[in-house]
Amino acid sequence: MRYSQSHKQETRKTVVRAAAAAVRAKGPDGVSVAEIMAEAGLTHGGFYAHFPNKAALVAAALAEAFGQSRRRFARMTEGMTPAEALTAFIDSYVSVEHRDNPQRGCPIATLTNDLPRQGPAVRGAFDAGVANLIARIEAWLPLGEGQCEGEGEGEGEGEGEGERAAAARRGLASSMMAEMAGVVALARAVSDAAMADALLEASRARLKTRAGLTGGAA
Repeated sequence: MRYSQSHKQETRKTVVRAAAAAVRAKGPDGVSVAEIMAEAGLTHGGFYAHFPNKAALVAAALAEAFGQSRRRFARMTEGMTPAEALTAFIDSYVSVEHRDNPQRGCPIATLTNDLPRQGPAVRGAFDAGVANLIARIEAWLPLGEGQCEGEGEGEGEGEGEGERAAAARRGLASSMMAEMAGVVALARAVSDAAMADALLEASRARLKTRAGLTGGAA
């Protein structure tokens, strides 16, 4: 029986969504193609009509997982100022709900330890997701004292200062992303619930201070 191209595309989306949840919950090496196809309500034999191998499926699943997070946070922060959006992002990411639901959460906090064992396609999809999230945080960061939009676009000293300011923002965004993913992973790993909650609470407060969202010193 031959299916239309639109049916094939919808089937592929169903498989990718099932894989995105399964890979986040169990890691790339913790799930099989047969398990993912069964979760999608399909037979194992239909897999190769959509993907050449498991690595291609995992790469697509990672792209979908990052896309789900991006769309969710875009809806959540719609109409907010950059400072409001960053505050909401930190509160949502460094949260008990995110800690307790890795299958719906950010792949960075869940899969970092699995990625060194994966091939180029999977790691490329992960790298793209990490870079996108860091860029989003960077765009939300408040401008530093005395810094204006477009500063440093001329030549000479101003240009150097602008480049240094931009590099500092990228560095801060990268560091914040690493801390957010790390504390969520750590809160999942410790067995003491009170300790896990305290780790999340302390990190949320410190991240906001570092980003200039509070009156405290960094």
